[in-house]
This record gives sequence, structure tokens and C-alpha cells, in this order.
Amino acid sequence: MAIDAGLMDRARETGEAVLRVYAWAEPTLSFGRNELARDRFSAVALHREGVSAVRRPTGGRVLLHDHEVTYSVTAPDSHAPTLAAGYLAINRLLRRALEHLGVAVDIAPAGRAIRPTGAPCFAEPSAGELVVEGRKLVGSAQLRERGAVLQHGSILLADDQPRISKLSNSETPPVAPAATLRQALGRTPSYDQVRDALAAALDDESSRVSTLDATIAGEYAGPHRAKFLGAEWTWRR
Repeated sequence: MAIDAGLMDRARETGEAVLRVYAWAEPTLSFGRNELARDRFSAVALHREGVSAVRRPTGGRVLLHDHEVTYSVTAPDSHAPTLAAGYLAINRLLRRALEHLGVAVDIAPAGRAIRPTGAPCFAEPSAGELVVEGRKLVGSAQLRERGAVLQHGSILLADDQPRISKLSNSETPPVAPAATLRQALGRTPSYDQVRDALAAALDDESSRVSTLDATIAGEYAGPHRAKFLGAEWTWRR
């Protein structure tokens, strides 16, 4: 989360956009920026189950990062002047990447507003998210702040999201299964295959693609690390 926040700073400074693709060292719950978490989950109980917790700078609802691939896009807001324009541009990239893997997706139509507190992220799609047969495959959330945009997203390899209800202190109603790459393809692609499909889609979109050195990203992350590592931010609500 600190790296993504730092890349927002870099976008403001350089005017450049960055696509970051990553996985997690251990199963981790991420809470949306404004989501209630303190009364629903216990840090002690999560630790006992071998699950970490973070809070995203972006919105949305809780999801479990484990059998999935996470992406972030950071850019100056001039690249996408509105929320809808940002989703449209990034969805175009994501759809092309999924086509490289052999997955056809649709865009969820407009519907009722999804509140930041409620069922987990993959329980239902928000307008504009990518779905397979009406079920969410890619969960995304966007932050626009001080001239920069950050969009986070999670692409499910397999559906372990029902585990969230077992980790919660309170009962949650059963939800329909999410879409997954395993279900769509009849096999589970590796992290490397999904990452490479995203890179290929980016190459398709632009001839001016270069690689950002991880050391530089780490330097921009530095000022944000204490915040995102601290319980005060993670458990603030």
C-alpha cells in the first residue's frame, strides 16, 4: 500500500503513469479506505489464522488476497479527467489482458450504489467492473487525490473469498460464488502468466512502455510506510 501511495506522488511529480502487478507474501485481508473493520474482525484472531490485514488508500469492501493477482495503476488525473474515464481506460487494458489469456468478460451495468460497508468485495459487482456471466472477476476501486489517480484491482485465480466470513467476528449472509480464471479457463493460470498478459496488453496499448526500477518505487514508498504498517490506520474504523 505504501508503494502505491508513493507511486501517486511520483505521478504528480513526473506526469507518468505506472502499472504495477504484484502478489502477497501471505494471505491478507485488505479493508477499503472507509470500511468498518474493528467490530467485524480481530487482529489477534487473524494472526492466529495466519492472515495479515491492511487498509487500502482506495475504497471498496474487504477482500482476501491469496489466490489472486493484484494490480494498481497510478497516473496524473489529466490522463483520466473523470472517475468514469479512468475506469474505461483501465478496463480496456484489463479486457485485452484477459483476452490474451483466453477469457471474454463483460462490463457490469449501472445498478444500485454499493456502500463501503456490507458484504465482501466479490459478493456483487459495482457498475463498470469486469464480470463473467454476471459474476465479478475483477474487483476494482479508485482514489482521486491532489491531481493524481490510483486504481487498485484484484483478479481472482480461484475463489477463496468465502473464507472472509469464517474470519469475521459476526455472521455474514452466504453469497454467490465469484467468477475466477480457474472457472473461466478450466485451469488455474500462474501468477506469471497473468502478469505477462497484463504486460502484453500494455505493449498493445502503447509503444512507449518502459520498466520502473523497484528501488525507485521503494524510495517513493518510504514516507508512507509508517502509516500503512501502523494499526492506527489499519484499524481506524
